[in-house]
Amino acid sequence: MVVRLPENKFDLTNRVAVVTGGAGLLGVEHASALIEAGSIVYLADINENKCIEISKKLGKRCIPIYLDVSNEDNVKTVSRLIFKKNKKIDILINNASINPSFKQNKNKNFSRIENFQISTWNDEIAVGLTGSFLCSKYFGSIMALQNKGVILNIASDLSVIAPSQDLYAIKNVDDDKQPVKPITYSVIKTGLIGLTRYLASYWSKNNLRVNALSPGGVLDNQPKDFLKKISTKIPLGRMANKSEYREAVLFLCSDASSYMTGQNIIIDGGRSII
Repeated sequence: MVVRLPENKFDLTNRVAVVTGGAGLLGVEHASALIEAGSIVYLADINENKCIEISKKLGKRCIPIYLDVSNEDNVKTVSRLIFKKNKKIDILINNASINPSFKQNKNKNFSRIENFQISTWNDEIAVGLTGSFLCSKYFGSIMALQNKGVILNIASDLSVIAPSQDLYAIKNVDDDKQPVKPITYSVIKTGLIGLTRYLASYWSKNNLRVNALSPGGVLDNQPKDFLKKISTKIPLGRMANKSEYREAVLFLCSDASSYMTGQNIIIDGGRSII
């Protein structure tokens, strides 16, 4: 009698993946998870030197590549280059975003809506939302022609809840000068969920699955006061470690989630349920 071993639906051997924002905190984790499952990963970022440095640590199946997701010509060129070399593209993770930092003078805090600059709005939307559209347009179109592929958009728990602005409050500062979570972050992450649903429906006949992952906050040397405040808002009582999304990424990018599309998976320690 022949004993058949169960199929490993998490196996990504020789699948070609592109991770945008690959030099970032979570981008490295996403890439590492895919590589460990056998994938060939193009670590794509505007910071090519950092991608080169990271790829040396992740091994020969990690390939650094310059990509400006806000530049349509560059996205088009890179997508064609990767396809030409590999004859396929299997996975796209839209992870690129701008981590905002805002100046403040004695009269204004530029994170607040009243002082928020249109140039900042345009720059952040161009990377976080338009960039995801452009990468989906070109990499996704290649997958659609193959009749197979996966797009994973990295959103946030702030795609489904509003930010708690008291987390950013500073003592002895007037209310109209208090720092806040920038409006662009919520708009971009919420927009990614709409993009996810649209693309999942649009390419459903092409066997192209599109889902979103919405992480909660990730530990990254935040001030102790901030950590204390945010922990009270999370049922599990802490922020995530950067490695705690790897298995979810692997699930969403592999055949283990073969019947899932158009969904937003929230992993935030329970913050969005209270």
